Amino acid sequence: MKEITLKLQGKISRLTNKTFKFDERVGDGWFSAVYFLKTKKIAEELVPSNEVTMQFFQKNHAVLCGTDEVLALLQEFAVNPDQLDVHSLEDGDKIEPFETVLTITGPYQHFGFLEGVIDGILARRSSVATNVYEVVSAAKTSGEEKPVIFMGDRDDHFTMQSGDGYAAFIGGSKAQATHAMNEWWGKKGIGTMPHALIQLFEGDIVEATKAYQKTFPDDELLALVDYNNDVIEDSLKAARAFGRELSGVRVDTSNQMVDRYFTRNPDILGSFDPRGVNPKLLFALRRALDEEGFHHVKIVASGGFDAERIASYEKSGVPVDMYGVGSSLLKVNIGFTGDNVLLNGRPEAKEGRKYRENERLHPIQLEKRTYST
Repeated sequence: MKEITLKLQGKISRLTNKTFKFDERVGDGWFSAVYFLKTKKIAEELVPSNEVTMQFFQKNHAVLCGTDEVLALLQEFAVNPDQLDVHSLEDGDKIEPFETVLTITGPYQHFGFLEGVIDGILARRSSVATNVYEVVSAAKTSGEEKPVIFMGDRDDHFTMQSGDGYAAFIGGSKAQATHAMNEWWGKKGIGTMPHALIQLFEGDIVEATKAYQKTFPDDELLALVDYNNDVIEDSLKAARAFGRELSGVRVDTSNQMVDRYFTRNPDILGSFDPRGVNPKLLFALRRALDEEGFHHVKIVASGGFDAERIASYEKSGVPVDMYGVGSSLLKVNIGFTGDNVLLNGRPEAKEGRKYRENERLHPIQLEKRTYST
């Protein structure tokens, strides 16, 4: 995977629980598999002096995310965190299959019950970061770097937004749909108009856009043009009404709809799928805008885009200036595993697993805590 420069890579300090605001019940084992809690009790009572090394890995080429969150978790809920020997990679690091991304050494009962929680954090955050990275990379296929808006607010529970937005940032997306998605990295959400705004003006795209401009005069003016299922005509109406003030149009046609452009031009049908946002429609839209001198109006495409689809659009030269992507970015397809691989400094692990050294790991010094869980 190609490296991309990220603001947070190489940072001196990591994010803390002031950002993550963990549920205090984590320390009580509320979110841990019960067999981890039972093992914790057995270790406390029967083998308290044993020391284990747990290492974490996954099986893909991926963008790592979630390490700051995991270290904050250990700081908050591990017993005697300052006595643990911890080594970790950083958020944004590109990782190989089976590469060790984190090791924790200490008495099992001090941190082992957090294994599943750690796996879940790394899996979710790294999946989103990797998905976004692949989409952002696909949007560069033509050689031009095109922005990708992270629009995952409606595709998962709202409590996921802050973490997912941060992971999307780590993956390379600098534009997020909600303020919550930007919370961990200090920005604000962006966006223009939904279909609901156009409905309030009885489907009149020009009046809706006027209302938006009047209310938010400092914003870049971007009109949503698929409400009436007539993308080209509504785009031209908006461009004629606003001229140079119109920055762009967004096409978000449902994949169950066929735009009216095709019903007016049935002779071009028959050799492609005319539903939703498709290359034929976007080429026609670009031509229509250019023919009336609206070369400055950008085209934003959203609705069902993923890395593969974006790459195919870019290879074919489809005239899209920005992509809006949602549900495909939230698929959790990277699973992490935590394995105990050393016992009191000696190899001891289930068959098929072994300690894998990684020179890229950074030593982490957790702080002494005045209370224990």
